[in-house]
Amino acid sequence: MTTPLNLHEEVASALRDGHPVVALESTILSHGLPPGRNLDVGRRLERVVRDGGAVPATIAVLDGRVVVGLSPAELERICAPDAGLDKLSLRDIGPAVGLGRSGATTVASTSALAAAAGIGVFGTGGLGGVHVGASQSWDVSADLGVLAKAPTVVVCSGVKSVLDIPATLEVLETNSVPVLGYRTDDFPAFYLRSSGHAVGQRVDDPAQVAAVVTAHRAYADSGVLLANPIPEVSEMDKELHDRLLAGGLALVAERGVHGSDVTPVLLEHFHTASGGVSIDANEALVLNNVKLAAEVAVALA
Repeated sequence: MTTPLNLHEEVASALRDGHPVVALESTILSHGLPPGRNLDVGRRLERVVRDGGAVPATIAVLDGRVVVGLSPAELERICAPDAGLDKLSLRDIGPAVGLGRSGATTVASTSALAAAAGIGVFGTGGLGGVHVGASQSWDVSADLGVLAKAPTVVVCSGVKSVLDIPATLEVLETNSVPVLGYRTDDFPAFYLRSSGHAVGQRVDDPAQVAAVVTAHRAYADSGVLLANPIPEVSEMDKELHDRLLAGGLALVAERGVHGSDVTPVLLEHFHTASGGVSIDANEALVLNNVKLAAEVAVALA
């Protein structure tokens, strides 16, 4: 990747000295959580990484500059109600830089930019995947394509249940991306601890994760997906989840929503119709994933 990267001095120093660093995305803050709460969560995520013995590197594009490791003021900027940030997947980074725009990075762009900076571990909420009906729409998240090429460990709580989970797992397999279940044999479905589908391999501690990742990197250039279920105490009630999903899909059909607009509409329905339960679950799982990401980064270092 030829795009210049602007590394925070703390991040650059840690990478030079071989200290563990964990990449963090910015879209979850700018587009996934309400103002006020997003800044609190952003600060807590960075604190969790530090408490785990690693250096946090929240990534965003600000005024045409790819910034790896935001300052406190920059973190406040991306969380501001009037920030007006674009949502940047990897295809959008070049245009944003070239046009001097500002935007928040998704799983795809964060994974790629982290790898370009030399950061091997990334903690996030959920992965994008294959959308239902993709055989006609060709709607497949760029997250999967980037994981096939960027040697990054992505720690997440699987994919949302609104996606075609079997097809998503098939695409990961096709692209030689190992799917590891952290202390589970089941692939999680974001708000739910199990999707009903199995993971490729189970790992039970950060040392095992590090051993698998190190061995994988000797044979393949693809990333590794570490699927970490939402904490049991924070899991959404299955009956509530299924009711919200049915209502959301009906809403999408009624409005004629298609393509990349489907997921935001469904998530907004989950947030409003659940009375905030889904936001609480989202916060709990991403904090848990970032904690594990720090542990894995320390084990790899």
